[in-house]
Amino acid sequence: MVTINDVARRAGVSVSTVSYTLSGKRTISASTRARVEKAIADLGYHPHAGARALASARTNIFALMAPLRPDVDVSVIMQFVTGVVTRARTADYDVLLLTQDEADGVGRVGSGSLVDALILMDVESDDPRIPQVAALRQPTILIGLPEDARGVSCVDFDFEAAARLSLRHLTALGHRNVALIGPPPAVIARHTSYADRLLRGYRAQATHDGVGCVIEPAGTAPGEAIAALDAVLTQVPDLTGLVVHNEAALPVILASLRERGRRVPEDISVVALAPADVADAQPVPITAMDIPALNIGQVAVDMALARLRGSDTVETRLIAPTLHERSSTAPPR
Repeated sequence: MVTINDVARRAGVSVSTVSYTLSGKRTISASTRARVEKAIADLGYHPHAGARALASARTNIFALMAPLRPDVDVSVIMQFVTGVVTRARTADYDVLLLTQDEADGVGRVGSGSLVDALILMDVESDDPRIPQVAALRQPTILIGLPEDARGVSCVDFDFEAAARLSLRHLTALGHRNVALIGPPPAVIARHTSYADRLLRGYRAQATHDGVGCVIEPAGTAPGEAIAALDAVLTQVPDLTGLVVHNEAALPVILASLRERGRRVPEDISVVALAPADVADAQPVPITAMDIPALNIGQVAVDMALARLRGSDTVETRLIAPTLHERSSTAPPR
């Protein structure tokens, strides 16, 4: 049977330090507390009466679950991660980054006292992690918007509104032959929340504006982006307006249009969901909406900190899109 003496030896501290960590009766440094809690977890020690005190102790660590699946754009994911990490450091919090694609990771991290709060990324519309985080004692913030958040707070970019705004901009210029090149097929098939909302908004706006609804997913590899463009041009030979939400594919699509003799914006107007530096760096600066990933990551941390300070408010925050007109859109000839 594991004893408190075993925990003290494993953590390299005194028995009294373990006891104070459990009881919370004396201030223990975050690093020492983390060592003690790790020793408890490693040894499977059950402190019984002290368990509640341990559960209430702060570790000053957030868990950030950001699965790095083959179909995700890592550069985009890291913008969110940077926002989380930089804001957490201002509050003297460290971040435990979990990149594995595993549904049981939530229970493994949240069942003990390793972290004070969790932030989940790459949220699906019907995410299997939601029931688990809803049952945790630690506050959890979703970067994403599932169909049923089950009382969990969420923050994200308003992708549905962004899709509507993109298409509305083109149809207001007079474009009727339009299409959307969107996220990778695997992202759409997995019903990732942002993709579902993007497509829902685009379809609704196409119906409202009375234009055809052509949507083509595109992988991040150059050949996949070219194939998506070819599929669009096959379906809409007289294409004059194109919405692109695939940051990795955007430069390839623009180059392919040039190779096919399609000038931007003289022949085809292009609107993108892309960072300002990416939009400005293209041969023709692209009319675009920036996804404020850094800001969203920071807001997620602020929401988690508010819950840790005692707020019981469950909320959903959607960052409204702003369209920045550049040189890639014009009325059709």
